[in-house]
Formats: sequence, structure tokens, C-alpha cells
Amino acid sequence: MIVCVAVVGHQNNPLYIQSFTDGDDVLKLHHIVHCSLDVVDERVAVICNYWNVELVLYGCVACSYGYLTNTKVKFILVTTDLDVRDADVRNFFRRFHAAYVDAVSNPFHVPGKKITSKTFAERVSTIVKSFGLSSAG
Repeated sequence: MIVCVAVVGHQNNPLYIQSFTDGDDVLKLHHIVHCSLDVVDERVAVICNYWNVELVLYGCVACSYGYLTNTKVKFILVTTDLDVRDADVRNFFRRFHAAYVDAVSNPFHVPGKKITSKTFAERVSTIVKSFGLSSAG
């Protein structure tokens, strides 16, 4: 189950962060996202600015996966499932990236600012709900 997704700009500024839990663990999820960003930055520096979908943090409570776009925008996925198929994660990030591109292509969106589009939020919720159901997008 996905508990949190985040979009972080190329200067590590949060553009969108959404948790999908009912509890009071929002702060803990934000901490996991920020720790994941440290790992992503570390790995990008080592492998010459090219990085794709990869398990970033693995713990007994949650796992996080990261994806770096070619414009250096980072997507972070936090899940409580400790055994997730790579195909499901790649499919999630493919669909999430498409939703992000549509949101920032809006002529009223200011580049580098938080994403406030209700359509984007609804689309993300749909993608999250369908996570792991099939590999087809």
C-alpha cells in the first residue's frame, strides 16, 4: 500500500507531497521522504547525474523508491509493502510522470512553484489506488 508520494524540484524544493494514511504519521512520512532525497542525491553524484527507478530506503516499517527525471525533478514513493514488484513500481512512476508533465504543462502553472492542481491530485489518487493491480497502464 502506498502511504506517501512526493515531487521534489531540482533545487530540493517540495513541489507536491501527499500522504494516503488516516493516522497522525504525516511527519514521519515527510521525514522518510527527506531521508530518501539524501540517498537519491548521493547516488546521482556517484553515477554521473543519471539515475532511474530504484529502491532508496528499506526498513521494517516502509520502503521508499525514487525516480529522477531528465530535468532533475525527483519523485519519491513510500510504501508499506516490503515485497513490491519492479514492474509495478516502474508502471507507477511512468503514470505518475505523465500526470506530472500534464500538470506542469498547464499554462497557468508557474515553474518551480508548488503543484496545486485538483486534477493532478485526483489523477495521483487514481494512480495510487490502482498500484499493484496490474502492470498495464
